[in-house]
Amino acid sequence: MKKTMLFFSMAMLLSMVSFAQERTPKVNERQRTQQSRIQQGNQSSELTHRETSLLRKEQKHIRRSERRAKADGAVTVSERRRLDRKQDQASRHIHKAKNNEVKPN
Repeated sequence: MKKTMLFFSMAMLLSMVSFAQERTPKVNERQRTQQSRIQQGNQSSELTHRETSLLRKEQKHIRRSERRAKADGAVTVSERRRLDRKQDQASRHIHKAKNNEVKPN
């Protein structure tokens, strides 16, 4: 009986975690898009090494925030809004860095 209860509780926990991971497909897609924009800017010399490093650090921070939001098994509306705002800000930072007059040496 205890083994059965343990099995069902573990199955529920795993399904909740996988459900939470599926609850942010828009965040995941934007993350991939922003990472490719950073990589493209680095390869085309639109971004300096420092700009690339700062933008990647910002993306890492967003990923960490997303993991924290998913940790309890449910991403709330406010958590999703917070992630969207962070990604909006990151997108603006990428655009400004790629279109400024600073060029790599």
